[in-house]
Amino acid sequence: MKIARFSTGGDPRYGILDGTDLVVLAGDPLFSGFDTLDERVPITEVKLLAPVIPRSKVIAIGRNYRDHAAEFGNEVPEEPMMFLKPNTSVIGPGDAIVLPQQSSHVDFEGELAVVIGSVARNVREEDAASVIFGYTIANDVSARDLQKKDGQWGRAKGFDTFCPLGPVIQTEFDLATETLESRLNGDLRQSAPLTDLVHSVASLVAFTSAVFTLLPGDVILTGTPAGVGQLADGDTIEITVPGIGTLRNPVRAA
Repeated sequence: MKIARFSTGGDPRYGILDGTDLVVLAGDPLFSGFDTLDERVPITEVKLLAPVIPRSKVIAIGRNYRDHAAEFGNEVPEEPMMFLKPNTSVIGPGDAIVLPQQSSHVDFEGELAVVIGSVARNVREEDAASVIFGYTIANDVSARDLQKKDGQWGRAKGFDTFCPLGPVIQTEFDLATETLESRLNGDLRQSAPLTDLVHSVASLVAFTSAVFTLLPGDVILTGTPAGVGQLADGDTIEITVPGIGTLRNPVRAA
């Protein structure tokens, strides 16, 4: 089931994608379930929004594909490498990634994102599925020069617009059969099966929930494969996971 968060000009609403229509939900499905209204809206008549705005945090995982670690001359860490992105960095499909004046080198990083569905603390790997609401696509936009300069990643990863999410949340998803691809201005730059993750989704849920209490709507970014590249004013970056869709964002200078 694909869940969209959308607007028709007023407050955000939620719907289940059914063909080319959205069946409107009574409320946020993370908290109100899947009760529907007697209303359908053509998806062509809405603006899709980020499918979730994390209530507390976006937890991102670094160097979780061996080929990506290798392209920067890094080793794969024995344990997941975690950092946080603020929820103010989240934008939706079609929203512009804004290149900040403080940086001269901003990269895209296509990633699978996990949306948490319930309060979770010290979750065992075998129980991880019970706290996952679904999956979406993310772009862990990174000011690479500031990442190197600062020695820590808070500024480089945390600018406004540096966490596009979308286009929908897929609640029924089989990682074993899915791939991730990123295209910059139509040119394929990243392509990898999701089975290439070093640390599995279940292990990431277990690891992160042993550090932070995970709350409904929190998002875990699972890492990016090789092929990340620099963004420039006027670019369009598209990240596709077939079972979810395509997250497309234009790029503009500040």
